[in-house]
Amino acid sequence: MTIQPTLFLTVGLPGTGKTTEARRIEVEQDALRLTKDEWIKALYGLANPSSASDVIEGRLIAIALRALELGVSVVLDFGLWGRDERSALRQAAADVGARVEMRYFTLTAEEQRRRLDRRSAEAADTTWSMTDDELAAYAATFTIPTPGELDGSEPVDTAPADYATWDEWRRERWPPSVS
Repeated sequence: MTIQPTLFLTVGLPGTGKTTEARRIEVEQDALRLTKDEWIKALYGLANPSSASDVIEGRLIAIALRALELGVSVVLDFGLWGRDERSALRQAAADVGARVEMRYFTLTAEEQRRRLDRRSAEAADTTWSMTDDELAAYAATFTIPTPGELDGSEPVDTAPADYATWDEWRRERWPPSVS
């Protein structure tokens, strides 16, 4: 009997516990963990170029989908702030025969700030500094997942009107190379 692989999606703003949970899932579920920040740090050091972020996410998604096809569960450790991103990944997982488990993390702004400050003090090489204004701007763009998204009871949204499929949308959202 074949076990259906699972795509675990960590959803939340910086400092809310996504990577800690991704590491736990990696061990407990024998899953491949793909953490965007680790790749950006390895490739760019102190820099955090916005032009590279989407490309790295796209490459990690491609790896994740291939691993799922091979029967390996995967944890994607990004923020996935938009419902459209989550819908595209839910559809992509379904297309390769995988289940999806979404984990949502939230904190008060004060606790988020405290955690980010502690991480900067204790492990500066793993993070970038973020101002309160940046954190507020991130929070303003974040779309909280619905209960139906989280438990999988809501069907995946249809692709946006300008796109025939979620695959087409995904290729534009997460380009294959830096322009």
